Amino acid sequence: MSTVAFDSARVPFGSPAPGLDAGFEHWHRATRSRVRDELTEFLRRVRVDELRAAGVDEVLAQYAVGGKCLRSTFMYLGWLCVRDPDPVALRAAASLELLHAFALLQDDVMDDAVLRRGADAAHVRLSAWHQGRPEAAAGFGASAATLVGDMCLVWAEQMLRESGVGDHALSRLWPRYDAMRIELAVGQFADLANDARESPALTTVLDIARAKSGNYTVRRPLELGAALAGGTEPILGTLGHYGTLIGEAFQLRDDLLGIFGAAGRTGKTEDSDLGQRKATSVVVAALEMAESAVREELSSLLARPDLDVDAIARCRALIEISGAPGHIEAMIADRVADARLALRDSVLDDGPRLALEHMASLCTARNV
Repeated sequence: MSTVAFDSARVPFGSPAPGLDAGFEHWHRATRSRVRDELTEFLRRVRVDELRAAGVDEVLAQYAVGGKCLRSTFMYLGWLCVRDPDPVALRAAASLELLHAFALLQDDVMDDAVLRRGADAAHVRLSAWHQGRPEAAAGFGASAATLVGDMCLVWAEQMLRESGVGDHALSRLWPRYDAMRIELAVGQFADLANDARESPALTTVLDIARAKSGNYTVRRPLELGAALAGGTEPILGTLGHYGTLIGEAFQLRDDLLGIFGAAGRTGKTEDSDLGQRKATSVVVAALEMAESAVREELSSLLARPDLDVDAIARCRALIEISGAPGHIEAMIADRVADARLALRDSVLDDGPRLALEHMASLCTARNV
């Protein structure tokens, strides 16, 4: 098995983030930079000239290239748990960012989101290009964003097929790849009907989050990378266990940021989760944990047709009073601790294991 050569990534990226080893920080930033380079080159190659005037290139840069590259990094780490570093494997892993772009484009249309990564969401940007009747612009933008998402879904598989990885290795990946895409769609389908006003149980919300985001962010990418590299069942089992725990912790952190995170840090409007009555883990935990008077007031606010700024601020205050944020923080900490313990008892070499420990911290931090 391989070792992750942190020290070989001697690139002057500045000081490491708190709690992260400097060598890992350099490796991680170098890997993310290489993923973005691969994506940029691929998108240049498949560019559809007829769509350039509509601003599609800018949308692709925002959605496919402008993210944290968590999924591609986890997929490449899955490979590194089995084999040595390989630019072909990294190119294959980079394709997951196109799949993620598809999911984000679809999600923003369904949620009628305003922002994505601190800029106008794709359907908002594309609606501005519409040259017909003004009242039709919003529908045009949503349809255009959906079509760009469809292209990203096709391109994700194309980039993976054309990465240079052999057909035999890809054959080990396709069943897991297909299962991940269906799991993502089923989770998104369940999320459509997931409304805080319906008072779903916390276990139900966690099941939906695990399918829609947690597994798709951590567990499945790790398993894809390891399967591509021909990993053994003990390695795949360790990565699956770790990935489930860190994927859940990642989604729990995202739920906290969706209510208490600064808009400039998350790239979303501050009221997005509460304004849409999303039954996130934080909201559901608050409804389950709060004393009756707090629960009744919070439920009453969430039942309103519209939530203004003052109502959203009051919802946040009631959620704080319930003790739910502290409970969710404890759930995150427990999952990260269990994942680290699983790694230390595993068959993984020290390099990949250390990288996975750092990734656990990185993607569940308070400022992720």
